[in-house]
Amino acid sequence: MADKTDQPLVRMNESQRLVARRDYLERLTNAQTIEELWQLHCAKMADFGFDRLIYGFTRYRTATSLGDPEDFVILTNHSTEYTDSFLGKGLYFHAPMVRWALEHEGASSWSIVEDMVNSGALTDSERSVIEFNRKLGVTAGFSISFKSISPRTKGAIALTARPGVSQAEVDTMWETYGRDIVVMNNVAHLKILTLPYAGPTRGLTKRQREALQWVGDGKTTADIALLMGLTSATVEKHLRLAREALNVETTAQAVLKAAFLNQMFVLEN
Repeated sequence: MADKTDQPLVRMNESQRLVARRDYLERLTNAQTIEELWQLHCAKMADFGFDRLIYGFTRYRTATSLGDPEDFVILTNHSTEYTDSFLGKGLYFHAPMVRWALEHEGASSWSIVEDMVNSGALTDSERSVIEFNRKLGVTAGFSISFKSISPRTKGAIALTARPGVSQAEVDTMWETYGRDIVVMNNVAHLKILTLPYAGPTRGLTKRQREALQWVGDGKTTADIALLMGLTSATVEKHLRLAREALNVETTAQAVLKAAFLNQMFVLEN
Protein backbone atom coordinates (compact mmCIF):
# COMPACT_ATOMS: atom_id res chain seq x y z
CA MET A 1 0.00 0.00 0.00
CA ALA A 2 1.30 3.44 -0.89
CA ASP A 3 2.10 5.83 1.94
CA LYS A 4 -0.62 8.38 2.62
CA THR A 5 1.72 11.23 1.74
CA ASP A 6 2.12 9.77 -1.75
CA GLN A 7 -1.59 10.27 -2.47
CA PRO A 8 -3.08 13.39 -4.09
CA LEU A 9 -4.18 15.99 -1.54
CA VAL A 10 -7.72 15.98 -2.93
CA ARG A 11 -9.53 13.74 -5.36
CA MET A 12 -13.02 15.06 -6.22
CA ASN A 13 -14.82 15.90 -9.43
CA GLU A 14 -16.98 19.03 -9.76
CA SER A 15 -20.21 17.27 -8.81
CA GLN A 16 -18.65 15.75 -5.70
CA ARG A 17 -17.22 19.14 -4.73
CA LEU A 18 -20.63 20.78 -4.95
CA VAL A 19 -22.35 18.14 -2.84
CA ALA A 20 -19.56 18.10 -0.24
CA ARG A 21 -19.53 21.90 -0.01
CA ARG A 22 -23.31 22.12 0.45
CA ASP A 23 -23.31 19.38 3.09
CA TYR A 24 -20.48 21.02 5.00
CA LEU A 25 -21.98 24.52 4.93
CA GLU A 26 -25.41 23.25 6.01
CA ARG A 27 -23.96 21.36 8.96
CA LEU A 28 -21.62 24.22 9.87
CA THR A 29 -24.30 26.89 9.92
CA ASN A 30 -26.49 24.65 12.09
CA ALA A 31 -23.73 23.97 14.65
CA GLN A 32 -24.81 24.91 18.17
CA THR A 33 -21.45 24.85 19.95
CA ILE A 34 -17.86 25.82 19.28
CA GLU A 35 -16.81 22.22 19.88
CA GLU A 36 -19.23 20.88 17.28
CA LEU A 37 -18.17 23.49 14.74
CA TRP A 38 -14.45 22.96 15.30
CA GLN A 39 -14.65 19.20 14.98
CA LEU A 40 -16.58 19.56 11.74
CA HIS A 41 -14.21 22.19 10.35
CA CYS A 42 -11.06 20.22 11.19
CA ALA A 43 -12.48 17.17 9.44
CA LYS A 44 -13.37 19.20 6.34
CA MET A 45 -9.96 20.88 6.13
CA ALA A 46 -8.32 17.45 6.50
CA ASP A 47 -10.13 16.47 3.27
CA PHE A 48 -7.92 19.07 1.56
CA GLY A 49 -4.75 17.79 3.21
CA PHE A 50 -4.63 20.27 6.12
CA ASP A 51 -4.47 18.11 9.23
CA ARG A 52 -3.49 20.80 11.76
CA LEU A 53 -5.20 24.16 12.25
CA ILE A 54 -4.87 27.18 14.51
CA TYR A 55 -7.66 29.76 14.57
CA GLY A 56 -7.26 32.99 16.52
CA PHE A 57 -9.44 36.04 17.07
CA THR A 58 -9.07 39.14 19.23
CA ARG A 59 -11.38 42.06 19.92
CA TYR A 60 -8.74 44.00 21.82
CA ARG A 61 -6.10 44.85 19.24
CA THR A 62 -4.18 48.13 19.52
CA ALA A 63 -1.41 49.70 17.48
CA THR A 64 1.22 47.87 19.55
CA SER A 65 -0.56 44.80 20.92
CA LEU A 66 -3.07 42.07 20.20
CA GLY A 67 -4.40 42.47 23.73
CA ASP A 68 -4.22 40.04 26.63
CA PRO A 69 -3.76 36.45 25.36
CA GLU A 70 -6.32 35.42 27.99
CA ASP A 71 -8.90 37.32 25.95
CA PHE A 72 -8.12 35.61 22.63
CA VAL A 73 -10.45 33.09 21.05
CA ILE A 74 -8.05 30.26 20.22
CA LEU A 75 -9.04 26.98 18.56
CA THR A 76 -6.50 24.38 17.49
CA ASN A 77 -5.98 20.68 16.92
CA HIS A 78 -2.16 20.88 17.04
CA SER A 79 -0.36 18.73 19.58
CA THR A 80 0.35 20.11 23.05
CA GLU A 81 4.05 19.81 22.21
CA TYR A 82 3.48 22.46 19.56
CA THR A 83 0.94 24.68 21.32
CA ASP A 84 2.80 24.77 24.65
CA SER A 85 5.60 26.67 22.92
CA PHE A 86 3.89 28.40 19.99
CA LEU A 87 1.01 29.70 22.10
CA GLY A 88 2.07 29.18 25.70
CA LYS A 89 5.54 30.72 25.32
CA GLY A 90 4.39 33.43 22.93
CA LEU A 91 6.26 32.31 19.82
CA TYR A 92 3.20 33.28 17.76
CA PHE A 93 4.07 36.93 18.38
CA HIS A 94 7.22 36.47 16.27
CA ALA A 95 5.75 34.19 13.59
CA PRO A 96 6.22 35.66 10.09
CA MET A 97 2.78 34.52 8.91
CA VAL A 98 1.14 36.08 11.98
CA ARG A 99 2.81 39.35 10.98
CA TRP A 100 1.51 38.86 7.46
CA ALA A 101 -2.02 38.22 8.76
CA LEU A 102 -1.97 41.42 10.83
CA GLU A 103 -0.95 43.47 7.81
CA HIS A 104 -3.15 41.84 5.16
CA GLU A 105 -6.55 40.32 4.44
CA GLY A 106 -7.20 37.29 2.26
CA ALA A 107 -5.22 34.08 1.73
CA SER A 108 -1.49 33.54 1.35
CA SER A 109 0.73 30.57 0.57
CA TRP A 110 3.50 29.91 3.05
CA SER A 111 5.89 30.11 0.12
CA ILE A 112 6.28 33.78 1.05
CA VAL A 113 8.17 32.69 4.17
CA GLU A 114 10.99 31.42 1.97
CA ASP A 115 10.91 34.75 0.14
CA MET A 116 11.22 36.53 3.51
CA VAL A 117 14.18 34.34 4.45
CA ASN A 118 15.95 34.95 1.15
CA SER A 119 15.37 38.70 1.32
CA GLY A 120 16.92 38.97 4.77
CA ALA A 121 13.80 40.73 6.02
CA LEU A 122 13.33 38.51 9.09
CA THR A 123 14.42 39.20 12.64
CA ASP A 124 16.34 36.65 14.69
CA SER A 125 13.14 35.90 16.64
CA GLU A 126 11.23 35.25 13.43
CA ARG A 127 13.95 32.93 12.13
CA SER A 128 13.78 31.05 15.45
CA VAL A 129 10.05 30.51 14.97
CA ILE A 130 10.65 29.15 11.45
CA GLU A 131 13.21 26.71 12.81
CA PHE A 132 10.83 25.64 15.59
CA ASN A 133 8.09 25.04 13.01
CA ARG A 134 10.43 22.96 10.87
CA LYS A 135 11.31 20.74 13.82
CA LEU A 136 7.62 20.12 14.51
CA GLY A 137 6.74 19.49 10.86
CA VAL A 138 4.89 22.79 10.34
CA THR A 139 6.43 23.59 6.98
CA ALA A 140 3.75 23.80 4.27
CA GLY A 141 0.34 25.41 4.27
CA PHE A 142 -1.78 28.49 3.80
CA SER A 143 -2.92 31.31 6.07
CA ILE A 144 -6.22 33.14 5.79
CA SER A 145 -6.60 36.58 7.36
CA PHE A 146 -10.25 37.48 7.74
CA LYS A 147 -11.73 40.86 6.93
CA SER A 148 -11.78 42.91 10.13
CA ILE A 149 -15.07 44.26 11.41
CA SER A 150 -13.36 47.08 13.33
CA PRO A 151 -9.81 48.40 13.85
CA ARG A 152 -9.65 46.55 17.18
CA THR A 153 -10.57 43.11 15.87
CA LYS A 154 -8.48 40.59 13.97
CA GLY A 155 -9.06 36.98 13.08
CA ALA A 156 -6.95 34.51 11.11
CA ILE A 157 -6.44 30.79 10.61
CA ALA A 158 -3.30 28.84 9.76
CA LEU A 159 -3.84 25.65 7.75
CA THR A 160 -0.90 23.25 8.07
CA ALA A 161 -0.47 20.54 5.45
CA ARG A 162 0.10 17.00 6.63
CA PRO A 163 3.74 15.87 7.07
CA GLY A 164 5.55 14.95 3.89
CA VAL A 165 3.56 17.33 1.68
CA SER A 166 5.58 20.06 -0.02
CA GLN A 167 4.54 23.67 -0.40
CA ALA A 168 4.55 23.20 -4.18
CA GLU A 169 1.94 20.42 -3.82
CA VAL A 170 -0.19 22.60 -1.57
CA ASP A 171 0.02 25.50 -4.02
CA THR A 172 -1.04 23.25 -6.91
CA MET A 173 -4.03 21.96 -4.94
CA TRP A 174 -4.96 25.54 -3.98
CA GLU A 175 -5.24 26.55 -7.64
CA THR A 176 -8.24 24.22 -7.95
CA TYR A 177 -9.79 24.31 -4.48
CA GLY A 178 -8.54 27.57 -2.98
CA ARG A 179 -11.74 29.56 -3.45
CA ASP A 180 -13.81 26.77 -1.87
CA ILE A 181 -11.45 26.62 1.09
CA VAL A 182 -11.52 30.39 1.62
CA VAL A 183 -15.33 30.46 1.52
CA MET A 184 -15.57 27.59 4.01
CA ASN A 185 -13.17 29.31 6.38
CA ASN A 186 -14.93 32.65 6.04
CA VAL A 187 -18.25 31.04 6.96
CA ALA A 188 -16.66 29.13 9.84
CA HIS A 189 -15.13 32.38 11.14
CA LEU A 190 -18.43 34.25 10.99
CA LYS A 191 -20.22 31.37 12.70
CA ILE A 192 -17.62 31.25 15.49
CA LEU A 193 -18.35 34.90 16.24
CA THR A 194 -21.98 33.98 17.01
CA LEU A 195 -21.31 31.06 19.38
CA PRO A 196 -20.60 31.15 23.12
CA TYR A 197 -16.90 30.84 23.85
CA ALA A 198 -15.72 30.20 27.39
CA GLY A 199 -12.07 29.28 26.87
CA PRO A 200 -10.36 27.08 29.45
CA THR A 201 -11.38 29.07 32.55
CA ARG A 202 -14.09 31.60 31.67
CA GLY A 203 -17.29 29.58 31.78
CA LEU A 204 -20.08 31.29 33.69
CA THR A 205 -22.58 29.42 35.81
CA LYS A 206 -26.27 29.79 35.07
CA ARG A 207 -26.73 32.04 38.11
CA GLN A 208 -23.73 34.24 37.23
CA ARG A 209 -25.01 34.63 33.70
CA GLU A 210 -28.53 35.47 34.89
CA ALA A 211 -27.23 38.11 37.29
CA LEU A 212 -25.19 39.74 34.53
CA GLN A 213 -28.20 39.68 32.22
CA TRP A 214 -30.23 41.63 34.77
CA VAL A 215 -27.39 44.12 35.22
CA GLY A 216 -27.36 44.53 31.45
CA ASP A 217 -31.07 45.29 31.62
CA GLY A 218 -30.34 48.14 34.05
CA LYS A 219 -31.51 46.45 37.24
CA THR A 220 -30.05 47.29 40.66
CA THR A 221 -28.70 44.68 43.04
CA ALA A 222 -31.89 44.95 45.09
CA ASP A 223 -33.99 44.49 41.95
CA ILE A 224 -31.96 41.46 40.90
CA ALA A 225 -32.26 39.88 44.35
CA LEU A 226 -36.04 40.17 44.15
CA LEU A 227 -36.20 38.86 40.57
CA MET A 228 -33.91 35.90 41.30
CA GLY A 229 -35.35 35.14 44.73
CA LEU A 230 -31.98 35.64 46.42
CA THR A 231 -30.48 37.95 49.01
CA SER A 232 -28.55 40.99 47.87
CA ALA A 233 -25.39 39.46 49.35
CA THR A 234 -25.82 36.33 47.24
CA VAL A 235 -26.36 38.42 44.11
CA GLU A 236 -23.17 40.34 44.90
CA LYS A 237 -21.37 37.01 45.29
CA HIS A 238 -22.55 35.80 41.86
CA LEU A 239 -21.42 39.07 40.27
CA ARG A 240 -18.02 38.90 42.02
CA LEU A 241 -17.47 35.34 40.82
CA ALA A 242 -18.52 36.37 37.30
CA ARG A 243 -15.93 39.18 37.37
CA GLU A 244 -13.28 36.71 38.52
CA ALA A 245 -14.22 34.17 35.85
CA LEU A 246 -13.99 36.83 33.16
CA ASN A 247 -10.85 38.41 34.65
CA VAL A 248 -12.24 41.95 34.83
CA GLU A 249 -12.46 44.55 37.59
CA THR A 250 -15.97 45.93 37.27
CA THR A 251 -19.40 44.46 36.69
CA ALA A 252 -19.86 46.74 33.69
CA GLN A 253 -16.73 45.22 32.15
CA ALA A 254 -18.07 41.75 32.94
CA VAL A 255 -21.31 42.49 31.11
CA LEU A 256 -19.39 43.78 28.09
CA LYS A 257 -16.97 40.85 27.97
CA ALA A 258 -19.73 38.27 28.47
CA ALA A 259 -21.57 39.88 25.56
CA PHE A 260 -18.43 39.75 23.40
CA LEU A 261 -18.05 36.05 24.21
CA ASN A 262 -21.73 35.39 23.47
CA GLN A 263 -22.28 34.16 27.02
CA MET A 264 -25.04 36.57 28.00
CA PHE A 265 -28.18 35.00 26.60
CA VAL A 266 -27.51 31.30 26.13
CA LEU A 267 -30.30 28.81 25.54
CA GLU A 268 -30.17 26.02 28.10
CA ASN A 269 -30.26 22.53 26.61
